[in-house]
Amino acid sequence: MREILGRRRRLLSQRKDGRAELIGAALTFATKWQWPVLPGVAANPQGRSRCGCPDPDCTVPGAHPFDPGLLAATTDARMVRWWWTNRPAAPIILATGGRAPCAVSLPALPAARALAALDRLGMRLGPVVASPARWSILVKPYSLERLGELLYAKDFVPGSLRFHGEGGYLALPPSETGQGEIRWERAPLPGPAAPWLPDVEAVVDAVVEALTRTGVSAPEL
Repeated sequence: MREILGRRRRLLSQRKDGRAELIGAALTFATKWQWPVLPGVAANPQGRSRCGCPDPDCTVPGAHPFDPGLLAATTDARMVRWWWTNRPAAPIILATGGRAPCAVSLPALPAARALAALDRLGMRLGPVVASPARWSILVKPYSLERLGELLYAKDFVPGSLRFHGEGGYLALPPSETGQGEIRWERAPLPGPAAPWLPDVEAVVDAVVEALTRTGVSAPEL
């Protein structure tokens, strides 16, 4: 009986620690780094691979905003505390664009090979967010016009690249979603200052070149 009670206490402690880690991370993003965040929709309790939103065919289960909507994203500490006090296991969703970071994402396997190639080239990268399916390289904010000009000037851009800019969103670590754990593949350097971010042009140029050099065929995912 003691063994069972002890195990239960450990499990409860782990849950509390995980939830404390979520609210702590959300407050760091919002108040120290000035990244607007909001809680994501929960995964469906009847099956974590399904989403808690009304869409039965949701492609990003538990990894998107729903209620509140994306426009509610904030850097206000009181609001962030209230949200995660009431929804302690909610994923942390970053509202990309504006003054917040944007991101370039691609499927996990090509992303791993591309990052290895960029390391060999000596390119400096900022934080990289990883889910089981896709990795996202955080970049400085950019406008849709700037992105359009960048892509228009290129002969070829893999269709598997996705761009999270103004009006977009991204789940941040240490969230748990229907797709699995969201983690740092390249963690921000410790300290109170917001992480350094590269320009989107440099990242797109380098990723496309790396995929071409390594002969990686990034699937249309």
